[in-house]
This record gives sequence, C-alpha cells and structure tokens, in this order.
Amino acid sequence: MIAGGLIGFEREWRGRSAGFRTHILVSLAACLLMQASLRQTEWFMPGLLEDWVRTDPVRMAHGILTGIGFLCAGVIFRTGFSVHGLTTAASLWMSSAIGTLAGAGMVALAGLATITTLIVLAVLRLVSRAATARTVVYVTVSWRRNGPGPRQAVEALLRSRDSSLSPGKRDLCATSDQRRQSWRLSISDADLDRLADELAAVPEVVGFTLDPREG
Repeated sequence: MIAGGLIGFEREWRGRSAGFRTHILVSLAACLLMQASLRQTEWFMPGLLEDWVRTDPVRMAHGILTGIGFLCAGVIFRTGFSVHGLTTAASLWMSSAIGTLAGAGMVALAGLATITTLIVLAVLRLVSRAATARTVVYVTVSWRRNGPGPRQAVEALLRSRDSSLSPGKRDLCATSDQRRQSWRLSISDADLDRLADELAAVPEVVGFTLDPREG
C-alpha cells in the first residue's frame, strides 16, 4: 500500500486519471493474490497436503499481470494525433509488479522497484523537459465554408516553424458554415504566442486552437 500510494501520489499530483487510490488498490490486490497463492496449502487439512495440493505461484503472477492489462487499457485514449495515458498505464503495471514482489516475500526488491519508479516518473521528467527545446503542438483552424479558404496562408505560417508539417483531420459539420483542419508541428515554447498572434491576423480565420502535448 505504501509503494502504490507513493507512485499514485505522483500521478495524482500530475492530474492523471488513475491516481492515489487506484495505485494503492492495484498494489494491494496483487500482494493479496500472491499471498493467497503462496499460502493456499493452509486452506486444507494438513493430512491432505502431500496427496493432492500442488502450488504454482508463477501462474498467479501471470494472471495478475494479464488482468492488470485490462485496467491499463482503460487509462489509454487517443485524441487527434496523440495517445494519452501510456505513462500512467505503465505506472499501474509497475504497481502490480511491486505488489506481486511484496506478496512473494521479496520486500527489498519491491522497495528498490518503488524508488526506481519514482525516480523515472519525477526526476527523469525534469531531465526530459530540460533536454527538449521544442514542443509538439496540434493546431486546429476554422474558417467560413463559403468564403476564401486560408489553408495556404495557414500552412505557410506553420511550415515556417516546422518544415515537416503533418496535415491531419478535416471537418465539415452539416449544421455549421465552418470548415476545420488540423496540423501537427514541432515548435519552440517561446514561439507559441507569436504563432497565435499571426494566426489571429489571417483575415479568413474565424477560430483556432493550439494544443501542446507531452511526448
């Protein structure tokens, strides 16, 4: 519970979907299941143990890690170009592994895994941010359906920041007079405000969204 709580607190602090309580429950459930597997011979009368009870804790560990996959899938979702929740899913999987180790009696290894996980989630996040000078941004621009389209002007602005610009989804709502298109580009954080001002200055643009995403 302490190990899952520490990992879950980091996720909760980041505002992720699976946080403090979820990680505690995952670690605790994995630990209890492993304890139940290791101690299942105590469920029966001592005189019958050698005759027909055979324990295989490895099968329980396989079952735990397979089952946690369904829970991890619930925190992964896709929006536009990007996939969110992979790190949280990995932290849930790690919490189940730590609980499994604790339930199997490998407490020192479980503690070491907890410390390592916290270093990866917290400390290496700072290192990653310091090493990344550019941010992936998803740009969605809207313009009027019947007017002159600003697509070329918008793409020229975006390509001036990122020559490997990737166009994305195009929308046209039947109940609206607007068209929308999305692009993916890599841009420096300092240039985001300038890009927003330049997009707002394009006459045909009636709305836009700049959505920075974490890698």
